[in-house]
Parts: sequence; C-alpha cells; structure tokens
Amino acid sequence: MRKFIALPRIEGRASRQAHCDLPEGTFERELGKEGFFGPATMMYHAHPPTGWLGWEGPLRPRAFDLDKIPSGMSSPWKAAPILSNASVKLRYWRCDRSMDHLVRNADGDELLFLHRGSAELYCDYGHLSLAAGDYLMLPRSTMWRIEVSSPVDLLMIECSNGSYTLPEKGLVGQHAIFDPAMLDVPAIDDAFLAQQGEHKTRVVIKRQDRLSTVTYPFNPLDAVGWHGDLVPVRINIRHIRPIMSHRQHLPPSAHTTFLGDRFVVCSFVPRPFETDPGAIKVPFFHNNDDYDEVIFYHAGDFFSRDNIKPGMVTWHPCGFTHGPHPKALTRMYEQTKPGTDEYAVMIDARDPLEMGEAAAATELEAYAQSWQSPGPVTAPSRQAGS
Repeated sequence: MRKFIALPRIEGRASRQAHCDLPEGTFERELGKEGFFGPATMMYHAHPPTGWLGWEGPLRPRAFDLDKIPSGMSSPWKAAPILSNASVKLRYWRCDRSMDHLVRNADGDELLFLHRGSAELYCDYGHLSLAAGDYLMLPRSTMWRIEVSSPVDLLMIECSNGSYTLPEKGLVGQHAIFDPAMLDVPAIDDAFLAQQGEHKTRVVIKRQDRLSTVTYPFNPLDAVGWHGDLVPVRINIRHIRPIMSHRQHLPPSAHTTFLGDRFVVCSFVPRPFETDPGAIKVPFFHNNDDYDEVIFYHAGDFFSRDNIKPGMVTWHPCGFTHGPHPKALTRMYEQTKPGTDEYAVMIDARDPLEMGEAAAATELEAYAQSWQSPGPVTAPSRQAGS
C-alpha cells in the first residue's frame, strides 16, 4: 500500500469543508491524486480556473460527434476506433444488420453500452435481449453474435488483457448503486435452442488486434446447460440508483459502475440537486492529474456542458483543469429545477489515451474555446441559494 505525504493545512481565505461554504467571490479547484481516492487540496480562486483565452499544441479539451461515423458495420471488428491505451480501447459500432458470423475477443473482457436500437444476443451461455441503455459485460473469449431488431449504436469498452470487476462499496454496503440481483444473465431458452443446427459457422477471433477465422460444420453455440460464476451480465443504466448527499456535491468516483485494470467506468444518472444552501450544485473544478477523463453522452440535458448532445464524447486529458462551462457557473448555488436529467458513461483512464482515426475525423475543433465568456465571470453569491 502506497503512503502519500499527508500534511493537511489551511492557508489564507479557505473553507474547512470541500465543495461547501466557499469564501465569498471565489471558485473552488480540487487538486487530487489517484482519481479522487488520494490526497487532495482545495484551492480558492478569484477567476474560473478554465477561463483561458486560447490553446496551442496537442494538449487541449476535445469533443467528438460520433453520429458522424458512417453506419453499416457488419462486425464489431469493423467498429470505429475512438481512444485507446494499453489497458482500454474505446470503439463505436454502428450496426444496421444482423451478424452472419460469431466473434470472440481474446484480448480482454468487453463492455458494450447500447446507445440506440435493440438486438438479440446469442452467445456461449444462451440468449439475452438488449435495449437502449443496457450495459453488457462479455468475459474474454466469449463467442457471440447479435440479431438486430432496429439499427444499433454501441460504445465498446475493451478491458485489454484484463477483467472487469464490481467496485468495493464500503460503508454503503453491497446493495448500493445497484443490487447484484439486478444483473441479468443469458438463458438457454427456446430462442437459443432454435438457432442451433448443423449449418456451417464462422468464428472471427481477435487476438493482439489481429483477426483469425475458424469455421465449424455446425453452430458452436450448441450448449444445453452450464453452471458456474463466469458469465456475461446485463444491467440497464436506468436501473442504477446513484449515491447522493443533499449537503455536498460528490466526486465522479462515487458513481463507479465497473472497474477495469487501470481504468474505471462510471454512470451519471438523474438525481436530485444538493439542497444545503452552502453546497455547490455543479461539478467542481478539478485537476484530476493522474487520469484522462472521457464522457459519452447518452440521453438528457447535460447541465454542466454547453452545446453537447447525445452521441457525443468529450475527452479531457490530464494536465489542465476540468470543469463546468461558464453558463453552468451562474447556477452554482441555485438550480432552476429539482434535479439533473442526464445519462452518461464516464471512463477515467490511469494512463494517457491516444486518439483514433474515427475520433480525429469527427472532432469539434472549436470545443476547446467553448469556455470563453464574452465578459468577466464572477462567482455568484452563496446568499442566492439561501
């Protein structure tokens, strides 16, 4: 266990409680290690820490419109590469037809998030229906295919050379966020048995990002039963019940859904806003300097971002301050509605990500300048929320 140097101190005008009771006329910025799990310092600034005039060089906040990626990909191995490093690969699969072959990922567990459409999954373990908002975790080397009911857009998150696990839930217990009993598994049902047969079947295997094909004289999805605890699981993002505090804005790590090796997957879902008058009610500025932050926007009104719509991705590499857009800051202490109305998937990656070809082709070049304000931005008074 690593032991950080911990010397908590207070200097100048500062709050004694993070994310609450900020000194009048200030903006808070959290400097933290290990993705909000390590030591941290709260800075209090006279200006928004994202109030820049411009950017030069390769490092900057980026956004991509994945709806611009062409559809018609007949195999997940044709999915468009978005972002990747040695531990995680993000691809976007736009499929408008049923698969005529099976696939198997020998490079790691695969997490699929169904953004649009519906499909029927057939895999080693049986049959499972998929709808918009579903997460589906497929263990490494699971054979599978989908039959498309309506065209699907899928975010694919590969845990390269690793395995997905569930987060430790500590004081709140194992039933928080979602009860493990909410996880659905494939069934050997009539639909699964009906697709079995003596027809020639191809299995396209991905190993070290290279493809090989094995052909069987029969359909290898021919199981008649199984038992064990290594199995695909499905949960819909709308079944996730977020941890909340009415007195303090919680960090993104409180919304962790799955753990990968050197990255986490979090789910942002509707929740009530904080009600304590002194608590900030927008995401706090933060220097999450050990992680790259990626958010895929699924549905709803993304209250801390301007001009972001479903199907977009934002990528904020480490090295600069992340935080809400200027318009959101006007509602820092007082919101105009009782709660958030957004569904989004966040990936926090411990190692630097590289941009794929599809991301580069769909980048919104002006995004880095979207924090510019036509005039000075001043911190709203805490009294406004009293």
